[in-house]
Amino acid sequence: MAWEPSADGLNQIITLLKQSQSTDNAMQRSVQMKLEELNQYPDFNNYLIYVLTQLTTEDGPTRSLSGLILKNNIRIHGTHLQPQIIEYIKQECLRALGDPSPLIRATAGILITTIANKGGLQNWPELLPTLCDMLDSQDYSVCEGAFGALQKICEDSADTLDSNTMSRPLNIMIPKFLQFFRHSSPKIRSNAIACINQFIINRTQALMVHMDTFIENLFHLSSDDDREVRKNVCRGLVMLLEVRIDRLMPHMNNIIEYMLIRTQDSDETALEACEFWLTLAEQTICKEVLTPHLARLAPVLVRGMKYCDIDIIILKGDVEEDEMIPDREEDIKPRFHKSRTHTQKFSGSVAGGAIGVGGGDGSGAARSMDANDEDDEIDDPYDEMDDDTNLSDWNLRKCSAAALDLLANVFKDDFLPILLPILKETLFHQEWVVKESGILALGAIAEGCMNGMVQHLPELIPYLIACLSDKKTLVRSITCWTLSRYTHWVVSQPHDQYLKPLMEELLKRILDANKRVQEAACSAFATLEEEACTELVPYLGYILKTLVFAFGKYQHKNLLILYDAIGTLADSVGHHLNKPEYINLLMPPLIQKWNMLKDEDKDLFPLLECLSSVATALQSGFLPYCEPVYRRCISLIQQTLNQDLASTTSPDQYEAPDKDFMIVALDLLSGLAEGLDGHIESLVVSSNIMQLLFQCMQDSMPEVRQSSFALLGDLTKACFQHVHPHIADFLPILGHNLNPEFISVCNNATWAIGEISTKLREDTKPYVPMVLPQLIEIINNANTPKTLLENTAITIGRLGLVCPLEVAPSLQQFVRQWCSSLRNIRDNEEKDSAFRGMCQMITVNPVGVVPDFIFFCDAAASWMNPKTDLHEMLQKILHGFKVQVGDENWSRFVEQFPPQLSERLAVLYNI
Repeated sequence: MAWEPSADGLNQIITLLKQSQSTDNAMQRSVQMKLEELNQYPDFNNYLIYVLTQLTTEDGPTRSLSGLILKNNIRIHGTHLQPQIIEYIKQECLRALGDPSPLIRATAGILITTIANKGGLQNWPELLPTLCDMLDSQDYSVCEGAFGALQKICEDSADTLDSNTMSRPLNIMIPKFLQFFRHSSPKIRSNAIACINQFIINRTQALMVHMDTFIENLFHLSSDDDREVRKNVCRGLVMLLEVRIDRLMPHMNNIIEYMLIRTQDSDETALEACEFWLTLAEQTICKEVLTPHLARLAPVLVRGMKYCDIDIIILKGDVEEDEMIPDREEDIKPRFHKSRTHTQKFSGSVAGGAIGVGGGDGSGAARSMDANDEDDEIDDPYDEMDDDTNLSDWNLRKCSAAALDLLANVFKDDFLPILLPILKETLFHQEWVVKESGILALGAIAEGCMNGMVQHLPELIPYLIACLSDKKTLVRSITCWTLSRYTHWVVSQPHDQYLKPLMEELLKRILDANKRVQEAACSAFATLEEEACTELVPYLGYILKTLVFAFGKYQHKNLLILYDAIGTLADSVGHHLNKPEYINLLMPPLIQKWNMLKDEDKDLFPLLECLSSVATALQSGFLPYCEPVYRRCISLIQQTLNQDLASTTSPDQYEAPDKDFMIVALDLLSGLAEGLDGHIESLVVSSNIMQLLFQCMQDSMPEVRQSSFALLGDLTKACFQHVHPHIADFLPILGHNLNPEFISVCNNATWAIGEISTKLREDTKPYVPMVLPQLIEIINNANTPKTLLENTAITIGRLGLVCPLEVAPSLQQFVRQWCSSLRNIRDNEEKDSAFRGMCQMITVNPVGVVPDFIFFCDAAASWMNPKTDLHEMLQKILHGFKVQVGDENWSRFVEQFPPQLSERLAVLYNI
């Protein structure tokens, strides 16, 4: 018999639903508690679905709310609901898809998707056939309701629909959807495109078969009157550009013309269309197909960068002074800490001009990497540009600027004849919004058109510096950003001409009365610090006075950016910061903030990061502050480990900790160890840091292991006597983490092994078999990134230095890759110890190097200034080889050398 509600139960639930729409917090809390209680009764969910689908006398919002509460119940408790209740809900939902009210239809669609996600689409086999049949209904509401549900299912379950588990329903669904592209209702046309769009990026086979029909239909709808339809057409074309550009090529001219029009629409379609230029800029055919249209596209993109009136209201663009207004907590984005990675600071092109036998390009310094995502992610500069939580994160302005940036990188200086007149017109425009968009455009093209812009910069940079004091806040803030994109050029010019005036004006803007300008100036100044490095030393006092003054002035959000600017300054000027007058300026406000923050406050992250940089730079200058900082870091690690243990053993009682507290604390201890060097010994001896480190090194989270290995390496350098007793526990863990799946973890473990071996000397012998095979595998892997290759080569070299008899027999397995990796590192201590190891190994096993001797010659030639005894070792090996093979063979061998290498060897080693 069908389920029927009781009148009392129904009244109680209706009352609750009405009360839950109240704005009174106390009432909402009480309703929340009653709902929790009612969840104890199985047929509570029957009542909820009954209200949604059958209680037509009630108003729409109350019925819809009933459905949304049910959705949450299914999401949280779905697996515990009785099968007959779920069956009843399923039947009712399908019935409600034809409800006359669009709100009820949409709510039923959301419920259907939730049930399908929770229980698995394959466990509701009749769902898709039923929905597809409903599409053919003569009743518009039924067709539209079914399409709404299908769109949500396609969005949530695209992969499942395209897998074998479901016996390929898309073979029926996609042709079916295509029939509705020409339906009389715009809502249904829009749904049909949106459904199919879900399957473009994965190149779903069922769609590929009908690709021509799909494209033909998209073109047919391109001039549709309905905004949603046009938006979905643009979205589809942008994705096709990414995966099936071959099918679009015959129509490319028309598509570009169409997108040019759509990018100028006055609604969200413009943003969807603007994505087209971003995607096109990344295709190899971009230059060829876009050149004829470039002169019309550039002004459209620059116009798209202009703030509209609503943006200005949202951004409070007319509010000049707001520095006294406290920030709302919800406006502060969560920050993510980047764990420490040990990289070769001296990696890069080698001044010696040795040849690259190994094919390494030797360009660019090694970058720190994230723990798992090793793609050298570069932060999107357009995310930071108008950092405001009220403006949607991605909008036409940012998209237009990013597109102009990418196109400038494609067309380079050929773009300038088109761009310069536009810049001239906008930059000096009377209307401030136009001028502001011109300044943004100038920043956007900085990277791609730098060479051609250089001749205009002597005129433009002073103009921009003057714009830093414009009366409009939004002009001042964008000017900070644009100037930051040209700091590389500014720093390369005579200081008095541009650097000094720029620095003075930026520091004034750091103290601006407007929070947005403060933020933009702080970020731009951090970029300037990275470019200028020690060039800033003469101005340090002035810079620090400003930054410290900002401490008393800034609200919460900008304080976090200020920590960043101070940390970057410390990284950039290093030990030059270690002067009593600078320390007395900088440390009191930092320590005051440090004392105010509670252990569970996430503001500790940026402050700890900042202190880590400051401690490394100040070295012994940090001594007066180190004890409380050290103790708190130990306490943060201990608390996190305790909470982790509690939440693992009793997950119902204890929440899992935020391990970032532990990671940041480990990194600050690394900064202390690196800065204080031997002075950290007294702190280490009176704490349980080694036991904590042992636990952190075995943590399940890669970033925790990454930071603990960095700290182990730094403590090994600073006070090995305290690490030594734990080596038998530590080294097997390091060996176990030589797994390139987590590149930065592997990188730091490798580096730590190298540091330990130089201290353990011959006592490293028992551990060589535990680590050497993995290191050889890593150095021979074609996918190993540059930083990890360099650290692996150095560690193998160091192992060879302390245990040559154990490592030398494997020489043939790694010598070529070893030489290719280390030729790109400039002279430094780590390279020195690694090469000594290589010389030792060659002495033990000269035969091992013979087949790859040219690579060794090239690596030896990469030294600029080796120490005398190392120079003798290298010279001895080169001359020994020459004697061994005889003059005739040697001459034949040298004929293979590029001329540069022969010259270098003659000059350096007299051979």
